[in-house]
Amino acid sequence: MSALSLDIGTYAIKAISGNPGKKIEVERFVEVFNPLGVSIPSDEALMQKFVDLIESIIADNKLPRNDVRLSLPESVVSTNIIELPTLSDAELASAIGWQAEQHIPIPPDQLSLQYQVLHRPSKENKNDEKMRVLLVGVHKDLVERYTNVFLTLGIEPKLLETQMLSVLRALDIEKQEPPTLVLQMGASNTQLAMVYEGELRFITSQMTGGHALTQSLERQINLSAQQAEEYKRAYGLDENQFEGKVKAALLPVVQIMVNEIRKAMTFFVNQYPGVNAQRILLSGGPTLLPGLVQYITQEVGVEVLVAAPFSNVTGMIPEANHPTWTVCMGLMAREEL
Repeated sequence: MSALSLDIGTYAIKAISGNPGKKIEVERFVEVFNPLGVSIPSDEALMQKFVDLIESIIADNKLPRNDVRLSLPESVVSTNIIELPTLSDAELASAIGWQAEQHIPIPPDQLSLQYQVLHRPSKENKNDEKMRVLLVGVHKDLVERYTNVFLTLGIEPKLLETQMLSVLRALDIEKQEPPTLVLQMGASNTQLAMVYEGELRFITSQMTGGHALTQSLERQINLSAQQAEEYKRAYGLDENQFEGKVKAALLPVVQIMVNEIRKAMTFFVNQYPGVNAQRILLSGGPTLLPGLVQYITQEVGVEVLVAAPFSNVTGMIPEANHPTWTVCMGLMAREEL
């Protein structure tokens, strides 16, 4: 049965339908501008507009309504990786509420919590190694507003998870691969996740994204929003284009991103002395900025790659801009719901 994955961003809404699981076959992909400018409705008036927008996307493109999978923007989520003495599943279930109170800054009565065991030492391990658990918390009312958009349309979402978890599933970084820093950039925010020995080690988030790049162009070169978006995509960090003015306007925002990359890499080295991040994987539409890969490589000094979420995928595959679809493909790759 076909599934539908939706990545609702503040700039664009992306949808992919097809056969989910290990061997994904894409039947249809859709990308439309988000005229509302937000990813989750904040009030009743916006709720109805959201309902109408999602209905039009699904109906106009004949998308499935049964197995619907949604991403939550990292900006509304509190994520933490904690270490605990090794516990059984039952013991962990009993202890997780108290642990969430210590690590998730959301009152317990307002908290919607999910958790996942990232690492549990084997029983033979005698080094007193601890287990690692991922905590993901979000305000209940926010989840309700988001899911109510779909319930109003008679759709009960089968999956709701953070963008970065979807991205990591799509990239499928294996244990033998080098320590990798994943950068997922959207219109409004950027997330960094460190993967070492195939395991997520930490996630950070900042409120800088593709929109900040566009705004910088608007201000410094006196362009309209549409012109700035076009110049950004066409010229990027190419100093030979437009007398280097576009690059000069974009660099302050790009440098913020580079500084965050450096901070994340330093934090990782402090956590795991003697182990360095050996590559960076870029995902999300804004990472297609011309010259960005070369600039980060030059500034940070490690290999920089662009996400390829359609490797080993069949069916209707977009001709270009593959990194913009990483979240959707990660949702499609989820097997057990």
